[in-house]
Amino acid sequence: MASSAVILKLACFLLAASALIMAKADITCQQVVSDLTPCISYVSNGGAVPVNCCNGVRTLYGAAQTTVDRQNVCKCLKSAVSGISYTGFNLGLAAGLPSKCGLNIPYKISPSTDCNRVQ
Repeated sequence: MASSAVILKLACFLLAASALIMAKADITCQQVVSDLTPCISYVSNGGAVPVNCCNGVRTLYGAAQTTVDRQNVCKCLKSAVSGISYTGFNLGLAAGLPSKCGLNIPYKISPSTDCNRVQ
């Protein structure tokens, strides 16, 4: 299980990323944090993906109905994975979460993703 310090680091990192997103959207980095917090132990330690993690991934996927929302979710995720090497998370596990939860998202969860191209 992830330590409180690691969870706090990810939450702070994602919240700070929200300041970088300038477009008006319904989905914020705070919502991304809220929906994906149940995934922290999996992204930190591997193993089975928790059911509540996939529920959060599906909730976020379903909420991102507009291009701006999908771009903002992408930007939040990109900012989060850019700091993964510093927080002890596995980038490969993070990138594979959508498919593990039965979803196909229109971009790769990666620090190199151009979120402005996400439709």
